[in-house]
Formats: sequence, structure tokens, C-alpha cells
Amino acid sequence: MSPDKLSIVVFSGHFDRVHYALIMAAAAAAIDKPVTLFFTMGACRALEKAREGGDPPWRAMPLCEGGGTGGELDDSFRAKGIAGFEELLGSCVELGVRFMVCETGLKALDLTAAELRADIPVKPGGVVSLLAAAGPDGAMRCI
Repeated sequence: MSPDKLSIVVFSGHFDRVHYALIMAAAAAAIDKPVTLFFTMGACRALEKAREGGDPPWRAMPLCEGGGTGGELDDSFRAKGIAGFEELLGSCVELGVRFMVCETGLKALDLTAAELRADIPVKPGGVVSLLAAAGPDGAMRCI
């Protein structure tokens, strides 16, 4: 049986893992599964807003293997017809995916909620908030 809800803990600071978490979230939301993405630790950088005149910080995120950056892999994905980071992020927002960011994760990176993107409806919270949102009939995955 399929779970009623999906909660994804996105803790890796590697672009390719965050990108795949967005793919999973968008797919689940597209088939009417409520989804929560819980960003913590290095993954919080994926939601950080760009500095004036600069690229979004997710473009500088490293990859799990082989070197390179998130921006380089994203460019490659889009050239191959694979949804890019911004497209997936926008789809998740449009499909009603719930975005939470761990207050501890922000503190660990010396980030504040004000430094996160304004175009993503992010709610600060903690593990208790995540577990409450998951409920007894939900599935939880860590990426």
C-alpha cells in the first residue's frame, strides 16, 4: 500500500541529491500525495537567495561524485531535456508541496530566514513540526 503522505528530509549539501528530492516531491504531488520537504544543514543553501547581481547559491553546490557544481550539472540536465532546478522548484510550489526549513540547520550555517528566497513559501520549524506533519500514515525518506 502506498502511504498517504510523503515527508522528505533534505540534509545533503550536494546539488544532485537536492535536485532528486525535488523530482520525488514534484512526482508525488502530481499524483495528489501531500508532500513536505524538510531542508536542514547543507541543503538549506538550496533555498538561500542570491546576493545582489550574483547567481543563486545552489549553482555553487558541489556534486556527490566527480567534481563540478550544481550549476554545471543543471545546465547539462536542461540541455538533455531533464527538468532543471528552478523548473522543479517552481513545480513544487505550484503543486502545493510544503517547504519547511530546520531552524537548527539555519543556525549551523549562520543563515537567517530573511536570507532565504522570498518566492518559496518556507516555514521555519524543527523535527517535532516535521514529525507532526508526517502523521501516522506518512512515509519519510532522507536524502
